[in-house]
This record gives sequence, C-alpha cells and structure tokens, in this order.
Amino acid sequence: MNPFQATYGADRLRQPLPMFLLVGVALAIGYLTATRGLVVGLALMMFPFVIVYLGAILLNPRIGIITILIFNFIVLGIGRYVPMTWGLLMDGLMVLMYLALFFKAFHIKIPWDNARSQLTLLVSIWFGYAVFQIVNPEAVSIAAWFYAMRGVALYQFLLIPLVFILFNKYTDLKILWYIWGILSLLATMKGMMQLILGVDRWEQAWLDAGGDVTHILFGKLRIFSFYSDAGQFGAAQGHAGVVFGVLALFAKNRKFQIFCGVVALAGFLGMMISGTRGAIAVPAMGGVMFILIRKHLPSIILGALVGISVFVFFKYTMIGNGNDQIRRMRTAFDPNDASLVVRQENQAKLAGYLASRPFGGGIGSTGNWGKRFAPNSFLGNTATDSWYVAIWADTGIVGLYLHLFIVFFCLITGAYNVMYRIRDDWLKGQISALVCGMAGIMLASYGNGIFGQFPTAILMYVGMVFMFLSPKWDKQLMKEKGLDEEKTAIA
Repeated sequence: MNPFQATYGADRLRQPLPMFLLVGVALAIGYLTATRGLVVGLALMMFPFVIVYLGAILLNPRIGIITILIFNFIVLGIGRYVPMTWGLLMDGLMVLMYLALFFKAFHIKIPWDNARSQLTLLVSIWFGYAVFQIVNPEAVSIAAWFYAMRGVALYQFLLIPLVFILFNKYTDLKILWYIWGILSLLATMKGMMQLILGVDRWEQAWLDAGGDVTHILFGKLRIFSFYSDAGQFGAAQGHAGVVFGVLALFAKNRKFQIFCGVVALAGFLGMMISGTRGAIAVPAMGGVMFILIRKHLPSIILGALVGISVFVFFKYTMIGNGNDQIRRMRTAFDPNDASLVVRQENQAKLAGYLASRPFGGGIGSTGNWGKRFAPNSFLGNTATDSWYVAIWADTGIVGLYLHLFIVFFCLITGAYNVMYRIRDDWLKGQISALVCGMAGIMLASYGNGIFGQFPTAILMYVGMVFMFLSPKWDKQLMKEKGLDEEKTAIA
C-alpha cells in the first residue's frame, strides 16, 4: 500500500461526524465549566484518561499497587482543594484490583497461594473481629462503624494479600524506596513553603474552618504540608528519616546512598518544623531498635551515648529554646506538661467507663466519627489522642490485646529475620530500615493516632509484607551468588 494514500486516525477526524462530536463535546465541557464550576469541567476532561487508566488496571492490576503507594501521600490533603471523600478511592482501587484478578483467573493461573502467610491469617482475624463489632450493643451506628472500620481493619485486610500476590519481587523494594523518598522530599519542601511563605488560600480556608484550633498555637503555625494534619506530617517525616537514615548506612551504590541521606535529612527537618512533640519518639525508638538488631557492641555503646545526649539536650538544657520547633519538642520531656496531664485524666475516665465493656464502645464511637454520629455520647466527647487508646475505647480490652499481639508479632518476626535468617548484607539493611521505622511508629502511636492514617498505614502494611517475604528473597539471592545455604549458615 502506498503510504501517501493510506488513511490514518488524524484523517478520520476531518470527517463530518467526528468533527461534530469533538465540537459538541468541547461546547458541552465549556458550558458545564461555566455553569457548574471548574471542578466539574476538569472532571469531564479527565474522564477519558480515567477510562484508559481503569482499563490498564484490569489488564495489569500491579499498577494499582503503585498508584496506592503514590496516592496515599496526598489522598487526605487534596481534600482541601477539591472537597470530596477521596479516601473512598483507595477502597475502590483495592476492590478493582480484586475484580481484575478474578477475571484474569479465567485466562491465566493467579498465584493466590502467595498470600498464604501468618500475616494474612492475623489481619483476617483482626478484620473478623472488626466485623463482629457491628453487633456490639454499645455501637453508636452502622455508618460510624463503616467509616472508622476502613482505617482500623479494612485497608490492611484488602491490601496485604494484594501485595503478597502482585508486589512480591525483590526489585519491588527499590520501587518502594523511590516512591517513598521522592514524595517525602516533596512533603518537606511543601512544609518549608508553609513555614517561610505561609499557607495558600485553600489551606487558609481549612484553617479558618476549624483547623486553626490545633494548628495555630501561641500564634505559630504547626506545619502540615499536604498531609492530613501536623501530627501525621511530623510522624511520617520522622518515619522517613529513620528508614532512609538506616538505608544510607547500608547502601553500596553511591548515588542511592546520597539520595537516602538527603531524604533522611529532609525527613528529620520536616519532623522538626511540624511542631509535633510526639514525633520525636519515631527516631528515638527507631534508634533503639537499630542498636538491638545490630548485635554489635560498639554500635550499642555509641547509640546509648547518642540517646543519652539527646535526652540531656532536651530535658536538662535550654539550648536552642529561641527556636519555636525546638522549644515545642522540649515540652515532650516535661512530665508536668498540661497536655500530658489532660491525656492522663482522659485515660483514667476511659478506664472506668470501659471496665464493664470488654468489647469497647464500638468502632467509630470515638474521635471525629464519634463526634459526627454520636455527639452527645461519652466516648464521642472524650479525646483519645493515642492510637492505642482509640483502639481500646472502640474495641475494648479484648480488641486492644489482639491488636497489640498482631503488631508485635510482625515487629518481632521482622527483627528475628534480620538478626538470624537474612544473610545478604544489603537485604539485611533494607529490612532493618523497615523494622526500625515500624518500631518508631508503634511508639509514636501512643501519643498520636497515626498508625492507621495515610500515608503511614499503607507504608506499614507494605513493609510488613516485605518483612515476611525477606527470608524467601534471601534464599534467592544466595542461590544467585552460587552460595550453598548450609555452608553459608555454618560460616
């Protein structure tokens, strides 16, 4: 065929019907934008791309995991600019990936067995307990349960098996590091913009609508970046600081080591400017965990000296007190701090209330959901602050013990793998980073409800899966190196 006589797609657009359709669509978008607002117009323009994206997920569900890793950093902050329940998109993405796997199973064999793990069993038990909470006689409403249950149990129940099936290669660790690192850098950059230049008009509107109660203290802005709040921003950046700090110590590639070092420094800077006192627990506990799993006496001594120095700096000196961030961090070491006293009083009240309620007041009875669906209830009007206190109030002492067992089982499994099962140095370093980060978040969650919020929750769940997959990866790496497993273990 003569290429000059062939008909291409662009030629077809010149025909009357396609031209009429294009002009009609353009006029319709223009009219709706003018009458309904810019958001509607943008949504219509994005619609074709959404259709293409959904088709891509159905063909390759793995794309959904990467999307979740990226989107979970901004999913709550974006609501300041485009008001809607963005969090439901995360639910939809996970369900869509299961649908994609279901339909693909008619053509190819899906490795469902990859999800067979102690971790999957544990999160399934936890989800079952969350479902049981529907019949809790103390529960405030089904709607409150639905909204709150998603962060408490649903996301881990849906995501963890998907990661085992779709995101289970050793090379996926590198994808996680780059996504996490780049978005953490952007988060600190956005935070510095808020600190130096101030907030934009959408962020100011959010503050005026009630955000200023917790984010403007003594006339100073607590930095929240594009996260849900300053507490989450501070803890998440401290988490990034710990994880990438450990990676920088183990990395063998010079460029990647520099990248990790920059992300770690940016993470700690973001933690400091957030004004979140409880976030300091992340590097503190992360450092302790790193010392323990290293099993190296000089490291233990050095780490102890650093830890003591930091404690003395904040507890017994006034150095840097002219800096707002340092001064606020220092109050975390004051046992008589007014905020700490109020938290202890609230916990004492909850202890009396929950003494006769072993299954708690029902998921969704505390926090924002409690205020929304049961504004006159005791739990709805009692601040929990801590993630663990919220779990205790919602699910009772039974739920709290079950939850603590699961998270400690994951942490201990990861630490054990690092200390006794992983032989490849670089893999050991990467899993060490995840273990140290998880330990830090677990401690910080006692002061703030950060464990189940974006982006920390998704990063924690993916990290848990990688901890359980690490022995399998180590065997593969040893095999590739031509090392006999038994001889290596003896050596």
